[in-house]
Amino acid sequence: MKAYVRLIVLMGCVWASLCMVSCTEKKQAELVVSEQEFILRQDSDHSFVIDAKGKVRNIGQVDVKKVVVTGYCRSCGEVLVNGKWCVNDPTVERTPEQKDIISYIAVGAEAEFEFRDIAFLMDQAGKKPEKLPDGLEVKILSFEPVND
Repeated sequence: MKAYVRLIVLMGCVWASLCMVSCTEKKQAELVVSEQEFILRQDSDHSFVIDAKGKVRNIGQVDVKKVVVTGYCRSCGEVLVNGKWCVNDPTVERTPEQKDIISYIAVGAEAEFEFRDIAFLMDQAGKKPEKLPDGLEVKILSFEPVND
């Protein structure tokens, strides 16, 4: 009978432990792009590029590290055509110039980013584009939560 009571008490302790572990809420990491600006830059006599800068804010519950930020032009083509905005093949890894890596952002803090070459435009006449293309965006590709 004692063995049976011990087994019930042991099972009750295991069950209570599991309930306590499953009920604890894990702290979440969450980042947002709080500011973004796209800059038109003349790269040569006949070509223009778009660069980006801005800030990322940590709105999560834990500090983060190794935050990788890059930009995209969703309306740009993939073929270089005179007078049309284009981008590199999106399946190819971004170059170091096309992304920024923020080493650390504490909870509630902001960090600045800056990278180049989101999109390219070639114009044989060297005419500056009147406006930036639609579909420009900054994306946070990855980050790592800092373990306490």
